[in-house]
Amino acid sequence: MGKTAIIIPARYGSSRLEGKPLIEVKGKPIIRWVYEKAQMAKFADMIIVATDDERIFDAVKAFGGEAEMTSTEHKCGSDRIKEVVMRHPEISYIVNLQGDEPLIKPESIDEVIENVKDENADISTLIREITPQEAENPNLVKCVIDNSGFAMYFSRSKIPFERNEGQSKFYGHLGIYGYKREALIKMTNLAQSSYERSESLEQLRALQNGMKIKTSTVDFVPVGIDTAEDVEKFKKIISTL
Repeated sequence: MGKTAIIIPARYGSSRLEGKPLIEVKGKPIIRWVYEKAQMAKFADMIIVATDDERIFDAVKAFGGEAEMTSTEHKCGSDRIKEVVMRHPEISYIVNLQGDEPLIKPESIDEVIENVKDENADISTLIREITPQEAENPNLVKCVIDNSGFAMYFSRSKIPFERNEGQSKFYGHLGIYGYKREALIKMTNLAQSSYERSESLEQLRALQNGMKIKTSTVDFVPVGIDTAEDVEKFKKIISTL
């Protein structure tokens, strides 16, 4: 049995909030908040920050974390993660944990790890129940699942469409993924699919090519750090903890 790695892709450049992994909250950069949540997960053997910026690399090393430099040419986090994985033949399972999710629950990371080890799953991820009103928001990605919890489709549109109201639940997607090693390599080697290009959702490439994505439903609302307002919201939340 190979090792399970949580890999945290972290870029300095961001169109909405440059340098966000290094923004300090209560004396710690956001990347450290995320790293420490990953350390609390029970089922991971190793944690690596994958970055293309020496400032992030140095910051992670300064608090005792593991980091690896990656190419500046990657277009998405999964490509960055694959570069790291290819250096580590001992890694069999990978969690792609976003570097801007400082309030992720460690037990939810463990659910992702457990699900990706399902023999029928190539990939795993998390969803949460949302209201029909939330489902109208195109910035919140929706997911429909089958009776076994496998994803049928992801969309920025409201899915399912309500011809008859109140007949189905709505689920929002949380952007954390688990991969079997061979699934990550396969997906990153595939060309962009038509649905992926249409919706700008990378996971549709996997679905359109017949890969299986297993979901777990969680009960927390994520707080991603994308704007200065998100940073202030995060500060308020942790001040009450």
